[in-house]
Amino acid sequence: LIMNLNIVRQERYARSELLLRTFFGVFYIVIPHAFLLLFLSLWSNILPFIAFWVILFTGKYPLKMFDYQAQLMRWQLRLYARLLNLSDGYPTFGLRAQDNYTTLVIDYPERISRKLTIVRLLFGTIYVVLPHFFILFFRTLWGAILSFLAFWVVLFTAEYPAHWHAFLVENIRWEYRVKLYLTNMTDEYPPFSGKA
Repeated sequence: LIMNLNIVRQERYARSELLLRTFFGVFYIVIPHAFLLLFLSLWSNILPFIAFWVILFTGKYPLKMFDYQAQLMRWQLRLYARLLNLSDGYPTFGLRAQDNYTTLVIDYPERISRKLTIVRLLFGTIYVVLPHFFILFFRTLWGAILSFLAFWVVLFTAEYPAHWHAFLVENIRWEYRVKLYLTNMTDEYPPFSGKA
């Protein structure tokens, strides 16, 4: 496995946090995190262009750039987990921050194929984006319905249905695998699944 992504399903969820996130989360979670992530993401969007040329000449993804991208993805995962009500607690700020409920470990590849890097650039839309995002589009729609239903289940029972939680985590895992492949952070083609 090149990536290990998990969001812990808690035994009990706090109803008060659920309501607070739902009605005021945009103010105390989304705005401060999105403000900082906006600037960090600008740099993150430039790095793949630089990494592309480095890979073409050296066959390696620059380690510092790789670490930055992985750290940013961890921060985004912490945020997604809270906004989708998959985890309680406030998402920590910072690229090096830790979290008890989310895990994202991405193995650094010793070599990246120059040929595949060019193929991804020229044909990635056809053989990666179109098939994966076609399926993910419908999975995301179903995930939105499950999230809505899960809100009510958690509100009344303080438990998140296990299968629904797993489905939403699988969607995130699938999206992250596609992103890793398209940004040349791995040569492993993403499977059509979000299973661990």
